[in-house]
Amino acid sequence: MHAKEKKVTDREQYTPGPAGGAQVLKDGEKWTLILVRELRHAPEQVWRALTDPAELREWAPFDSDGSLGTVGTTVKLTTVGAPSPRVTETKVTRADAPKALEYNWGGFDMRWELEALGGGTRLTLWTNIDRRYIAMGAAGWHISFDVLDRFLAGQPIGRIVGPDAMKFGWPRLNAEYAKQFGIEKPNLAPKAAQGSTDQ
Repeated sequence: MHAKEKKVTDREQYTPGPAGGAQVLKDGEKWTLILVRELRHAPEQVWRALTDPAELREWAPFDSDGSLGTVGTTVKLTTVGAPSPRVTETKVTRADAPKALEYNWGGFDMRWELEALGGGTRLTLWTNIDRRYIAMGAAGWHISFDVLDRFLAGQPIGRIVGPDAMKFGWPRLNAEYAKQFGIEKPNLAPKAAQGSTDQ
C-alpha cells in the first residue's frame, strides 16, 4: 500500500507551472492551438503514450477502444470528465511512427508531431478549437502534458481532466492563456458553475 500512498501524495502536491509553450494561429473564426512540450523521453516512448489505449488512459482527456497507431483504423474515442458520455468515432488519417499522428476527436483535428531532441522528444500538438474556448483548451492540454511527462518518467499521478482539473490550477492557467492569446476575458460558459471544465 505504500506505493499507492506515495501516488496520492505526488498527485496532491502537483501544481502546474505558468502558462507557456502555446501559440494561436488566428484565421477569422477558425483558430488553431499549437502546444509544444519538450519531454525527457524518446520518441518511441512518447508515440506509445499517444497511440496505445492503456497508456492514453493514464493521461489523455479521452479513452480509445483501439490503437491509434495505424492509418485507416477506426476507433471510438470517449471524452473523460464530460457531464454526459461523449463518444466520437474517428479514423486515423496519418500514423508515421514515431514522428506524426493525425485524427479527429469530437470535431477537433488533432495533429501530433514528435521530433527527436537529444535523448528526448519535442512534442507538438496542433488542434482547431473554437476561439471562445481556446484558452480553456490550452489550460487542459497543459495539465494533460504534465501528467504525461510524469507517467513517462515512471511517476504517474493519474489523469487530471474535466471537473477534476479545477482543483489543480486550471482556472489560473485558463486566465494566463487568455491573456497570452489576447483574449480580453476568458470565456466562462454558463454551465461552468455546474462542474464542466469551462470554469
